[in-house]
Amino acid sequence: MSARRTIRRPAAPVRPARRAAVLGTALVSLLVPALSACGGEASSATGGSTLKWASSYFPAHWDPVVSGSGAQFRELALVYASLTRTDEDGKAVPDLAESWEYNDRGDRITFHLRPGLKFSDGEPVDATAVKAAIERAQKQKNSALFGDLTSIKSVEADGLDAVLQLSQVDYQIPQLLGQRVLQIASPKAAETPEKLDQNPVGAGPFVVEQLVPGTKVVLKKNPDYWDAENIHIDDVELVSAPDASTVVSGLQTGVYNFADLDPSQADAAEKAGLDVFVQPGFNASNISLNINKAPFDDDKVVEAFRHAFNRKEFVDKLTFGYGETTDQPFPKGYEAYDPTSENAYPYDPAKAKKLLAEAGHGAGDLELDLVIPAEDPQAEIVQSQLAAVGVTVTIKIDKNWATPFFAKDLAFSLYSTTGRDSAVQTLTAHFGPNGPLNLSTPYEPEGFAAATAKVRQTPLDAPDYTEALRAATRAGLASKALIFTYSSPNLLAKSKKVSGLPKNPAHIDWTGVTISGS
Repeated sequence: MSARRTIRRPAAPVRPARRAAVLGTALVSLLVPALSACGGEASSATGGSTLKWASSYFPAHWDPVVSGSGAQFRELALVYASLTRTDEDGKAVPDLAESWEYNDRGDRITFHLRPGLKFSDGEPVDATAVKAAIERAQKQKNSALFGDLTSIKSVEADGLDAVLQLSQVDYQIPQLLGQRVLQIASPKAAETPEKLDQNPVGAGPFVVEQLVPGTKVVLKKNPDYWDAENIHIDDVELVSAPDASTVVSGLQTGVYNFADLDPSQADAAEKAGLDVFVQPGFNASNISLNINKAPFDDDKVVEAFRHAFNRKEFVDKLTFGYGETTDQPFPKGYEAYDPTSENAYPYDPAKAKKLLAEAGHGAGDLELDLVIPAEDPQAEIVQSQLAAVGVTVTIKIDKNWATPFFAKDLAFSLYSTTGRDSAVQTLTAHFGPNGPLNLSTPYEPEGFAAATAKVRQTPLDAPDYTEALRAATRAGLASKALIFTYSSPNLLAKSKKVSGLPKNPAHIDWTGVTISGS
């Protein structure tokens, strides 16, 4: 890799040619022949087109620092733009920043912002706004992003140039500071984060006109968005998806024209003549343990839990065959997937019982609260499978679950991630000492820091890059804080009046999308 060059389309975390290959391999098992391709009839960019989106991931928070980089970043991307974004090949490409460059050592990167941009409140989009966004994400008490930004030591603002001094050599920063991790809010609006949470102000493709927390948001096209000429949707009505069984009828009757789809409804949506499709992604569900709290401060209890779960039951009951079992945060076939770690902790309830007994817990002695944000059949499977090894679980619903989860105050919870655009970022988010998905912060498995540092310093096209990456995955999977269970595809449905979406891995990109007959 050249140490110093201006980058307008910088390299992705894996080699481009191999990225396409591994994505195809990883997602083949998720695609079902009966599903129609993402298409739709040709449509006009005129006529007051309205996107009516029923979302299963309606944001609980509209402050991107609090909301984090989970699935809801797709909805927040309606309002907020970022320094970079991801294209269909998984590469970081310009967004608010039109170019960037590293110094010779690889420990400093300068982003050059587009001139003349402004937030929807009229504040300028400049390097000062970038500096404020990064520092707020690092320091705000309820930030869900601070663990993703450990490579950034400081930020200097010079007009439209944001200079990031790094704490280590890290050529993946352009991937890092995209739509997932650095959605940039107006610094003026962000002076009071609580108000920003209810009245989001960004420089993205749309502007919020009305927000009913947890229920509905109405947006209009932002004429000042840097790529406004390629946004052909005039208005957006985003609503929290009702019961999964009513989404298909809502799409049929035109109440919605786009929706996240539960796998149980795929056949009905197909029969209704809707476009049903899989958007590529990296999804993985896990059971999160906090080893800083009893009973998970006992290694035998952790080991027992590792053997207590039948992953196939999750796939069969929750994904209707669309998903697959997983014991890693990456799909099989992806470059970061480590074959040598596969099935390291097989389902063995007898062994789980034995380990619990050795830890001093007889049948029924161990009682735990499983805190989750909403009703979830996944929790019921966890409850049932743990009951089979003598652990009593009480499911408790806390709508504000994200706050104690990201504050690491819970002992036991569930989490489903959509992955990250950088494999290294995925690893550090899950296993790093400040990783937002590491419920056991500041714990990290032995050797993990050295393994990830080696990956960051290894050229992406080097012969040993794949093995270095898999070694980092292997080190991370030694973590006692996470037990991966299954993956489910990004399954979506739309009216044929909505044209095809760019197949950006894990993203929903409205660039170029049109809606006919509005």
